[in-house]
Amino acid sequence: MIGFEGLSPLAGLVAVVVGYLLGSIPFGLVLTRWAGLGDVRAIGSGNIGATNVLRTGNKAIAASTLILDMLKGAVPVLLLKWQAGESAALIAGAAAFSGHVFPVWLGFRGGKGVATYIGVLFGLAWPLAVIFLVVWLLMALLFRMSSLSALTASALGPLWAGLTGETRLVIPLVIFAAAIWLLHRANVARLLKGEEPRINLGGRA
Repeated sequence: MIGFEGLSPLAGLVAVVVGYLLGSIPFGLVLTRWAGLGDVRAIGSGNIGATNVLRTGNKAIAASTLILDMLKGAVPVLLLKWQAGESAALIAGAAAFSGHVFPVWLGFRGGKGVATYIGVLFGLAWPLAVIFLVVWLLMALLFRMSSLSALTASALGPLWAGLTGETRLVIPLVIFAAAIWLLHRANVARLLKGEEPRINLGGRA
């Protein structure tokens, strides 16, 4: 388990501020407006994440949103790991995740944090991020449900951390997984009813 005993208050504060500000950049909203696709919050689930951006039919913008949302999780983690160590990196990652979910610029109504969480994983322990993506892709190919893929991959995260020797991350990943499941509670309800929409890869490029 990562300890915070040696972390200075200033480093902790910087980690929170940098992580939150980077995480709160609403790339999905910015890119869809830039591309003339309107307000992504007015379509589909109303989410600013890549899955809902894909519902505009523009796969390039959706892919760009995914990459940038991952980067805003990875960059603060790597930056704080370099400058202040593992504890500060974890705080920065949690702050980036929170910034995406509760961005101050959008009245604290953001996305569900999956892409940003993947970026955080890349910064903390990149093999875990690769495993997450593999599980997500396998589930998506089998069931074509983004939410089910994310829920499964996040739930297995702590297990993979333990199996790969990243035991210090087991409890943090349990907390991240619980947050992702909580944010997807409406999706869970639809999954149980068999009403969850499937991923649509059609539309214009």
